[in-house]
Amino acid sequence: MYLRHLQVEDFRSWKHADLALTPGATVLVGRNGRGKTNLLEAVGYLATLGSHRVATDAPLIRQGCDRAIVRAAVVNGDRELTVELEINAGRANRARVNRGQPGPPRSVLGILRTVLFAPEDLALVKGDPAERRRFLDELLVQRAPRFAGVRADYDKALRQRNALLKTAGKRGRSGREDPYALSTLDVWDAQLADAGARLLAGRLDLIAALTPHAVAAYSAVAGSAAVGREASLVYRSSLGDALPEGFGMPEGREADNEPGVAQLRDVLLDALGRARDVDLERGVSTVGPHRDELELRIGEAPARGYASHGESWSLALALRLGAYELLRAEAGEPVLMLDDVFAELDRDRRARLAEVAAQAEQVLITAAVDEDVPSKLTGTRFRVAEGEVSRET
Repeated sequence: MYLRHLQVEDFRSWKHADLALTPGATVLVGRNGRGKTNLLEAVGYLATLGSHRVATDAPLIRQGCDRAIVRAAVVNGDRELTVELEINAGRANRARVNRGQPGPPRSVLGILRTVLFAPEDLALVKGDPAERRRFLDELLVQRAPRFAGVRADYDKALRQRNALLKTAGKRGRSGREDPYALSTLDVWDAQLADAGARLLAGRLDLIAALTPHAVAAYSAVAGSAAVGREASLVYRSSLGDALPEGFGMPEGREADNEPGVAQLRDVLLDALGRARDVDLERGVSTVGPHRDELELRIGEAPARGYASHGESWSLALALRLGAYELLRAEAGEPVLMLDDVFAELDRDRRARLAEVAAQAEQVLITAAVDEDVPSKLTGTRFRVAEGEVSRET
């Protein structure tokens, strides 16, 4: 899989940019603040419908404009598809495939798959659990686009349940318990348990598939430093000991195993019932996938708070490379994107990352200066200046 053409209009700092791309390495070189990362962000948005830098779409639209356009031609084997996303301010976004009728953005998921490694990825190791949950869910959707709907259903049920908890909790504390609100809470418990069970099953299945790739990548990136201090990934569910035995293990149940999902649904529904009094008191849902944690470990210790700066970089890179290898093994090579990361790595890690990148069908790289890019990643080069991008001859 590779991107043959990328065009953006009123996206971030770009009024217009048009790039003809080829397989192999493409390097975007320019001073910081000139829009290199914005172009990779546009590519990533086509693949995930999200940004690795912001949580909402509003900052993606150029200031003073009411919409942004991202358009690309994606080649996968002998098939080429044109994908267009229209990001709108104040109204629903729209998508087109092969210049067809506008449809929902989720219709483009799965056409382009990407893996992006950026300086922000240190937060995967050092940041809050929400960073690691987001990593899992974005990879889950790239691996199986149907999970975009599962996530949307779960988020909606969680918002509704939390709003109801706040209302019912206040009335209960004032001595005016509302039977209707409590019965409505039963409805949202059921919906949260249904979507939550599917999301949890998908995550656990993903962890089982991702772990060997990420562990191998860490050993390769860290080199001799990994001897006796191997990496590991452990999923900590808010269900605790109530999580059925076997889930999350390599030999565990698959995400599409309906009896397994039904078992998780029953366990989650029971946990929500037992947590109801606490939830009403706090006004939030204390049980569910939104409270889970992906614990990253190096040796016997959790990486967060114990890993050195170099180990944290190695582990963050291993997660991305593990995701890349997983997607490549299951559905063909994704586009690899490296956003100004070579300047952050020491010589050994730069060399190991360059070895992987050189074998990718397509890798998009940004750098402030030419010297930041390893020599083996020669290929097409673009110069990025204020509002302009030009290909070197």
